[in-house]
Amino acid sequence: MARRSVADIEKIWSNVEGVKKLSDRVIGLGPFGVGLDGLVTWIPGLGIIYSVGAGAWLLVQAARARAMPGTLLRMVGYLGVDAATSEVPLAGDFVDFLFPGHLMAARSLQKDIETTHWVEANEREARAGGAHEGHVADMRRNPKLRRIVYLHD
Repeated sequence: MARRSVADIEKIWSNVEGVKKLSDRVIGLGPFGVGLDGLVTWIPGLGIIYSVGAGAWLLVQAARARAMPGTLLRMVGYLGVDAATSEVPLAGDFVDFLFPGHLMAARSLQKDIETTHWVEANEREARAGGAHEGHVADMRRNPKLRRIVYLHD
C-alpha cells in the first residue's frame, strides 16, 4: 500500500463529506434531507447506477483510509439496503428517497477516521525507536481514540 500522510486522511474525510451531502442532503428540510440519490431513483436505471457507483466509491475511500472491518461491514449493510431498495418498483423508490444509506455509510467511515490515532511512521521503526509507547500513551489519554494506524506500513 502506498505511503499516506495525515493530510491524505483529512482529504479522504473531506471527500466523503462531499459525497454524503451530494447523495443525501442537497436539499435540507430540518432534520431531513433529499439528495441526488433520492432524486435520480425516479429515473429508471439511473438510480441504481448512481447508488452503486457512489457506494463503491465510499468503499474505496474506506479501503484507502484502512477502515476497521466492522466499519466496512456496517457500510456494506447501509449501502446494500440503499441499492436493494432502488430495485423494488415504485415502493422502493419511496424507500430509497427516504433512506439515507450513503449518508449513514459516510458517517460510519468518518467516525472510524476520527477515532483513529494516525501516525506518519513505520510501526517497526516506531517500536524500535521507542516512539510506539508514546503513541499508545497518547491514545489512552484520549478516550475517543480506539486504535493506532501507522501510515507508512
